[in-house]
Amino acid sequence: MEKTRGFEIAKGFEDKGINMPVRKTARSAAYDIEAAEETVIPSFKLGQKPTLIPTGLKAYMQDDEVLMLFPRSSGPKKQGIMFPHSAGIIDADYYGNIDNDGHIMVQCINIKDEDVVIKKGEAIAQAMFQKFLTVDNDNAVGERVGGFGSTNK
Repeated sequence: MEKTRGFEIAKGFEDKGINMPVRKTARSAAYDIEAAEETVIPSFKLGQKPTLIPTGLKAYMQDDEVLMLFPRSSGPKKQGIMFPHSAGIIDADYYGNIDNDGHIMVQCINIKDEDVVIKKGEAIAQAMFQKFLTVDNDNAVGERVGGFGSTNK
């Protein structure tokens, strides 16, 4: 069977009991993503960096596709977490990169007055595969040289 798009367990997480993302209903657009391990997200303070929550997952897709990560609608109210960047973008060439095998991490901040503990297996994001378009004169030829945040290198 030829692989088109999907999720796999990232290196180092093979025996950690990672659940594969699922859509909860037939009309759901996105797959629920869970935390791979318990993570403490400190109460927000100005200038604080976001907390990276490991998922233990990587995603493969076609060259003209992207995986978009969105916050769960219940995240701020139930968990007190938000994405500082509104949405995450996982490019097709992030899969299997030399730095981190394409391991997907979810950036979060905590809007509560106290630290928030995200438990292993707790849903933290939703992920949607999407086709994308390019402009007529696009001439991108660069290749990814690393993992998280490496496209500006």
